[in-house]
Amino acid sequence: MMDAATELPGDRSLLIVEDDKAFLVRLARAMETRGFAVTTAETVADGLVQVERSAPAFAVVDMRLGDGNGLDVISALKRRRPEARGIVLTGYGNIATAVNAVKLGAVDYLAKPADADDVVNALLALEGGKPEPPENPMSADRVRWEHIQRIYELCGRNVSETARRLNMHRRTLQRILAKRAPK
Repeated sequence: MMDAATELPGDRSLLIVEDDKAFLVRLARAMETRGFAVTTAETVADGLVQVERSAPAFAVVDMRLGDGNGLDVISALKRRRPEARGIVLTGYGNIATAVNAVKLGAVDYLAKPADADDVVNALLALEGGKPEPPENPMSADRVRWEHIQRIYELCGRNVSETARRLNMHRRTLQRILAKRAPK
């Protein structure tokens, strides 16, 4: 593990925007022990207020929040402080949203649950450089399951519509949805 306190730049302000309270508290505590001055928000609106009040040097933002899209916070941060480094966390990873996150100014895109070391590595990665791959990435089965769950939710939990959009037989989809999430 790196000594983050010696590798951090002078301004160590960090905004974490996350609606999962337990995860938010754990991540905030872990980032404080790694030398960051943490501010937290649980909604997009609160995150935008924090950015306007004092744009931080770093941000960790959940993609999907109860009141909107976390990318709005990243976009506002980049307008107020162009050199700021923000990353997006999500449980619903796909290529289109990753590309959109990077276009709006995020330096990386991590799948939940990301640990504090992954977050620090992504925040401090050199421009153009890539952080080390995660120790325990999601399995291909888990990524597939997450994608199916995301489409299912977007279709209003309608099995027939989800199956049609995924080009999958409805019964096959029902069997997948009945099973537990793979590790």
